[in-house]
Amino acid sequence: MKNTLAITLISLLLLNSCGNESSQFPGFSVTKNKIHYKLITLGEGFKKAEPTNYVTVSVAYRTPNDSVFFHGVRTFQLTESQFPGAIDECFTLLAKGDSATFHISANDFFTKTLETTLPKFFNFEDFMRVDILMIDILTEKQFDQDKEAFLHWIEDFGEYEKVILKQYIENQELNFEPTESGLYYIPIQAGSGNKIRLGDTITVHYEGRFFNGKYFDSTRKRNEAFQFVYGQKWQVVPGLEEAIGMMYPGEKSLFIVPSHLAFGQGGSTTGIVPAFTSVLFEVEIVEVNPRRD
Repeated sequence: MKNTLAITLISLLLLNSCGNESSQFPGFSVTKNKIHYKLITLGEGFKKAEPTNYVTVSVAYRTPNDSVFFHGVRTFQLTESQFPGAIDECFTLLAKGDSATFHISANDFFTKTLETTLPKFFNFEDFMRVDILMIDILTEKQFDQDKEAFLHWIEDFGEYEKVILKQYIENQELNFEPTESGLYYIPIQAGSGNKIRLGDTITVHYEGRFFNGKYFDSTRKRNEAFQFVYGQKWQVVPGLEEAIGMMYPGEKSLFIVPSHLAFGQGGSTTGIVPAFTSVLFEVEIVEVNPRRD
């Protein structure tokens, strides 16, 4: 019921923004450039596609008698409409996850967009039905980054990870240099007292996340802090061991941990963290009981 209401409201908003002319196709609205449209499903995206964006769409073209003469998934860079009623405008009415049906001039599509002759199964005045599902929308920068990452992934998983890590640092605009091992240390809340030493019994809260923000582990979500003797083997991954050794009691910091300091080329034993995956750890030192010298 909620989805139906949302789709109706969106359709009304589109109608008000595109003109009030009635469509010759029942249930359809029409834009000022004579594109007839009907929103079928509403995705979770809010930002509609814009010229220069790279879009991935599932698209089907149909004749007036509803026969499909093309259906496929395509990725391409969206351009400004070259003439009123061009198919390019259809894509700009959709956000990620949206699907809609359009009716556009068949003659304009073939002679102006494709720069070819109108097929014999269309008459000059016919409309062509276009069904579009907007699968993804990327900016030019995002597309170039994905392409770069993919090319490196083909050559070497390790190189792929380096590219992803570099892009994350750039996108987050982090002005921090890595340690000699490759660990990134980003203070959030200062601590005080003596730096943690080998043999100290420490209590920490930590949250492990992927670069997309999804959690793979969290002591806070479990409501159970982790206590261990710092320096004992197999307690934490090497990156966390190095990280904690740089911290003070009461401190909270974020660490970007490359895979060679995290779960390596095999991934985590649980299978949750894949191989060659850099991760984020947010760590808080809750309590420190110094070792007895």
